[in-house]
Amino acid sequence: MNKLQNPIWLMSSAYDQLTQDELLDAANAAGAQGIDLCVFRRDGARQDHTATHLDYESFGPEQAKALLDKFNAKGLRLSLGAFENMIGGEEDQRVKNQNHLLALIRIAHLLGGDENDVKVGTFVGYNHELGNQIDGFQRNLEEYKKVFEPIVKYAEGLGVTIVYENCPMEGWRSSRYSSTFNNLPGVLAARKLMYAMIPSAAHGEIYDPSHDIWQNTDPVDVIDEMDINRLKRIHVKTTRMNYGKAYTEWGGMYPMQYVSPELAELAGVSIPQHDWDRHHYTAMLPGFGGTDHMDWNAFVEILHERGFSGPFEIENEAKNSKDTHNMGAINQGAKNTVNYLAPLLWSLEDNGYTYTEQRPLKGIDRKDIPLQTMDSLK
Repeated sequence: MNKLQNPIWLMSSAYDQLTQDELLDAANAAGAQGIDLCVFRRDGARQDHTATHLDYESFGPEQAKALLDKFNAKGLRLSLGAFENMIGGEEDQRVKNQNHLLALIRIAHLLGGDENDVKVGTFVGYNHELGNQIDGFQRNLEEYKKVFEPIVKYAEGLGVTIVYENCPMEGWRSSRYSSTFNNLPGVLAARKLMYAMIPSAAHGEIYDPSHDIWQNTDPVDVIDEMDINRLKRIHVKTTRMNYGKAYTEWGGMYPMQYVSPELAELAGVSIPQHDWDRHHYTAMLPGFGGTDHMDWNAFVEILHERGFSGPFEIENEAKNSKDTHNMGAINQGAKNTVNYLAPLLWSLEDNGYTYTEQRPLKGIDRKDIPLQTMDSLK
C-alpha cells in the first residue's frame, strides 16, 4: 500500500518583496510543489502579512492561459487568497473586500477552479457592533449567512470552492479593546455552525494548527472532530508558548488587557506592548530555530488516518524568518520547513524523500465572464 502523500506549497505573503517571477523561482529553490498566491487589494486597509502577486484588475482568459503555462513550466500548482474582514469593520472597506472576493472567484474559475484545485482563501471577519449586543455571536452568524450565502452560491455556479482560515486575528483591533476574537471561523464550533447554515460543498477551510495551540486546544483533536471533507488546505506555521510572568499574571484563557502604563508600572503588571502582544506566544516555522509546542508527528498521523491528501502551505510569519525582513532568512525558513516535513509527508525514493504525485495543471480555455459585485448578486 502506497503511503499517502501531501504536496508542500508556499503562501506568497512572506514574499511581498518579490515579483511573481521571482516568487516562482523561490518556490522551486525551496523544493515546493505549489504556491498560494496572495492577491490582496492594492488599496486595502490591511498592512500586515499582505502581498499582491497577480494583476487582478486586468485578468481575462488570455492571462489565465499564460499563468497556467507559466506555473506548468516551473512544475508548480496554485491557489488564490486575500484575507480580509468581510462582515465587520468600516462599511466601505467591507463592501470593497466582498467585491474583491467575487473578483478572485471569477479569476479562479478562469484558471479551472476545482478542476485544477484552484481554491480562493478568505477570512470572514467579525462585526463588533453586532457582537457587543446580546446574542452577539448569533448575530454574527446571521450576518455571515446574509453576506456569504450569495457569494457561496456564485462560487458553486462557477465550480470554485471558497476556503476560510481559522486565525482569530487577535491583533486586528487596538489592544485597548478587551476582546481578541476578530474572525468568525476562529474556533471549530463556528465553522460547524457556518456549514450548517450554508450546506453547500462550495466552501471549506484552511486549517492552521498554530492558532489552536495558543488557545490551549490540541490540533489533533480538532482534526478528529471536524468534517474532513471540508478541509482543503493546511497552513504550516507553529507556536512556541511563552510561559513566563505575563502568562502567569493573565492566564491562558483571556488576553492581556491594556491599562495605563503608570498604573501597570506601579503594580508591576505586564501589559501589551503592541496590538498583537496579547496571548503569550511566538510564531515559528517547524524545526527552524528551536522547538515549538506542536506535535507534528501526531498531527500528520491523524490527517493521514482521515485521508487528507491536500497541500501543506508554509505560511511564514516566524519571528526569526519573515519578521526579520531578510530574504535570506525567509528562504532558509521555507527550505528548512520543506526538509522538516518531507519524511512525514513524502515517500522515500532513491534520491531521498520525494513527492511523487505531482500533476500538471490542466489547460483551460474558458470564455470570459463579467465581473460581479455584491449588488449584482442580489
